[in-house]
Amino acid sequence: MTELILANSKKHYLLIEQLADSVWKEHYTAIIGIEQVNYMLNKFQTAAVIETQVSQGSQYFIIMNDDIPAGYISIKKDKEALFLSKIYVLKDLRGQGIGKIAMTFTESQAKLKNCSKITLTVNRHNSNSIKAYEKIGFINTGTIVQDIGNGYVMDDYTMEKSID
Repeated sequence: MTELILANSKKHYLLIEQLADSVWKEHYTAIIGIEQVNYMLNKFQTAAVIETQVSQGSQYFIIMNDDIPAGYISIKKDKEALFLSKIYVLKDLRGQGIGKIAMTFTESQAKLKNCSKITLTVNRHNSNSIKAYEKIGFINTGTIVQDIGNGYVMDDYTMEKSID
């Protein structure tokens, strides 16, 4: 059984930090290189940074699959939209419907928060994720390049899905 648990403690944030380290190094090294992966993990995915993000309105949820941490998501309400900041599943657990359950959960959160759409950003070279988002109804709404410091940028597509 797969369930999502609200992350609300230092223990949870440390677990997410560990999950992020595993997922990001496996998935993003080929796309952006290990130096940028390490930089982004330190800048955006340490337990301390996650705790700060939560204090500023972000919500993190740990995805548990048969009582085993399988991944995590992060969401934040932004006006009429729910911004899906992060959705990650460990490589060995992909293809089992866990991501679909997480997306269904995200849609239910959008409805609970009276949002009319879900928005996200995805690296323009992350073709498998882009295809997965398109398959479940997201449309490409543009591009965004954000300077994140240290000579690095996030070169992303913006995508959105309307919520009925």
